[in-house]
Amino acid sequence: MEIRLHHEEYGRGEPLILLHGNGEDLGYFQHQISAFAGHFRVIAADTRGHGKSPRGSAPFTIRQFAEDLHDFFAEKNIPSAHILGFSDGGNIALCFALKYPQMVKSLVLNGANLNASGVKKSVQLPIEIGYRIAALFAKKQEGALRKKELLGLMVNDPNIPEEALSGISVPALVIAGT
Repeated sequence: MEIRLHHEEYGRGEPLILLHGNGEDLGYFQHQISAFAGHFRVIAADTRGHGKSPRGSAPFTIRQFAEDLHDFFAEKNIPSAHILGFSDGGNIALCFALKYPQMVKSLVLNGANLNASGVKKSVQLPIEIGYRIAALFAKKQEGALRKKELLGLMVNDPNIPEEALSGISVPALVIAGT
């Protein structure tokens, strides 16, 4: 275990893990936690390099975040859980469920994506340009390195092949918007 994820816990019952999106923290779920805590042991975690979780030295990728989640399950002695992920949190949940299916009871994926092709070009193009610009300055400015890493998640990850989804057999609610 390279890092320890900052987290908050509420309620009792089966564990429900809440995973926020890119550039956010567990505060994203502040208005939902009390409703969930009446039915579950709610555990909201900050992913690597987000909120109060340390950056560490491992790669800043969705798959690394899924490995961090695996380590977190072990640390907290959670054999399996329901997972709710928003945006990149959903991407982390997908990668986790594909690699560790026995540890997932159900999924709620809100705004997750398999790759960047589903993002409107008018949204994705500025992200890609920002990523390239940040990459130019990343060696000279810490802020640019952070920006490069965050934007890199939206440019380079998660790239999950569509056929891989057949490996998920737990109940899943997929929420997608336009």
